[in-house]
Formats: sequence, structure tokens, C-alpha cells
Amino acid sequence: MKYLFGALIVGLSLMAATVRSMRAEEGKKVDHRIFELRTYTAAPGKIDALNARFRNHTNKLFEKHGMTIVGFWMPAAQKEDEDKLIYILAYPNKEAAAKSWKAFRDDPEWKKVVAETEKNGRLLAKPPESVYMNPTDYSPLK
Repeated sequence: MKYLFGALIVGLSLMAATVRSMRAEEGKKVDHRIFELRTYTAAPGKIDALNARFRNHTNKLFEKHGMTIVGFWMPAAQKEDEDKLIYILAYPNKEAAAKSWKAFRDDPEWKKVVAETEKNGRLLAKPPESVYMNPTDYSPLK
């Protein structure tokens, strides 16, 4: 009985060590990135051209400049005369975001894309809205 009790204590100790190790491993998976929510309002009649620009050009340039694309959305019910495009990007931190955006805006390929896609008028009705976000401690992205 004495040996059984000792084996049980050793087993529980090993199990506790395993749980601590698993928690430590989970801790390494914490997502410390910063996320940016961007909302674009397309100029009247330009939402298809705006989507095409992202699909055919912008996304490749985002990746080139270290921006991680999380996803793109359009409201299920667009307001009349106000077509919106919403997307989220992720970066290692706010400084990396600023550096990526500067490199993106300075990229000659981006300047060429803008010139080509806006030769018949601007695609946006107003400047993009941008909000930087951190995940909460209970978010699946924590």
C-alpha cells in the first residue's frame, strides 16, 4: 500500500508538471499582433472597380510589404448610394504597421496601379476610416 501511495504521488506530480508545461506552451501561442480595421466608402458606381483593384493588385502589394490580410467584408445591407468595403490587416506591432504603410504608399507599383485604376475618376468617396485594435484576453485571437 505504501508503494502504491508513493506511485500515486509521483504520477500526480508528473501530471501536474505536464499541465504546467502545456499551459506554458499555450502561453507561447498568445497573439500579440495589432489589428487594423479599415472601412472604405466607394465613390458612386465604383465599388466593383475598388474590389477589382484589391483582388488584382492591392492584396499582392500588402503581402509584399509585410501586411497580413485577415479578411474582407461588405455589409449585408448596403445603404443606398454608400457602398462600403471593410477589411482587417494584422501586423507584429504598431511600428511595423506604420513602416508597412509607408513602404506601400511609396511603392512605384502602387503609384502605377492608382494612376491606372483612377484614370476615370477616384474610387473612394472619402478617405478611409482606420481603427487599430488589440485582441481582448478572451478573444480567440488572444
